[in-house]
Amino acid sequence: MCIKNNITIDIVPGIFPIINFKQLCKFSNMSNVNLPRWLCNMFLGLDDDIVTSRIIGANIAIDMVKVLYSEGVRNFHFYTLNKSESSYAACHSLGIRPKS
Repeated sequence: MCIKNNITIDIVPGIFPIINFKQLCKFSNMSNVNLPRWLCNMFLGLDDDIVTSRIIGANIAIDMVKVLYSEGVRNFHFYTLNKSESSYAACHSLGIRPKS
């Protein structure tokens, strides 16, 4: 789409590790965005298991970054919504660590 429209600037993808799937569903409904079935299936039965949900959310974010990186994307923006643990875990597992 961008190439077709002669957009040649870098686009920085926004990555939002899923922290609370119920909230994501509410947000998607308010913004008229359909969540893919595979994503909904990942969180089936986890309504009361926030720890497992956060682990799955961080892993989905990691997978997204890996795919985008393999396609040439080098910059990412993580949305943390003041809950940085999942983003920190994703960055750490991808080799991005604080400088000492």
